[in-house]
Amino acid sequence: MGYQVMDLAEAFRNYRKKIVGQWVDYTLSTYASDKFFRKEKDAFANPIGGVTRESLDALFVLLAKNAESESFVAPIEKLMSIRAVQEFAPSQAVSPLHAVKHITRDILAADKERGHLVAELYDFEFAVDMAVLAAFDIYMQCRERLYSVRMEEMRSGRNIYTDSKCPSSLLREKEQKTIGKI
Repeated sequence: MGYQVMDLAEAFRNYRKKIVGQWVDYTLSTYASDKFFRKEKDAFANPIGGVTRESLDALFVLLAKNAESESFVAPIEKLMSIRAVQEFAPSQAVSPLHAVKHITRDILAADKERGHLVAELYDFEFAVDMAVLAAFDIYMQCRERLYSVRMEEMRSGRNIYTDSKCPSSLLREKEQKTIGKI
């Protein structure tokens, strides 16, 4: 038993980049601008792609070593805080996390020497399920915070600054209306 566990750990180390790369591609494909997010590797020019790569890589390491569920919070929170401000339904926001199970199975099954390890992915897949549940909770917390901020903006009147057009646009419209009257 000890040898097989070590062999699975070795497989995770050997295939980490490939698994995470496919997982990142899949996750970024859920965005409308997926081609840019997948192509642009610079985290400054592409913060969504950068955070997705960083978060999923960190999460994979934790999942592969069967870490405690509480340790999933940091990488998941980064990912969900971005997805929470997008137009994703809760199920759409967290669904890419499931993909790592299928990606890992496919990659291991394709390896003749490690194909037998697919049968030993129970703990890994359970950890993924726990990460998905944590992601749902975190996503909902992020949405609640956004709602609270939005409500505070409405109560304080600051929404006028965020919801209205920029001053230069308003001036142009006013000038065009004035010119149209002449």
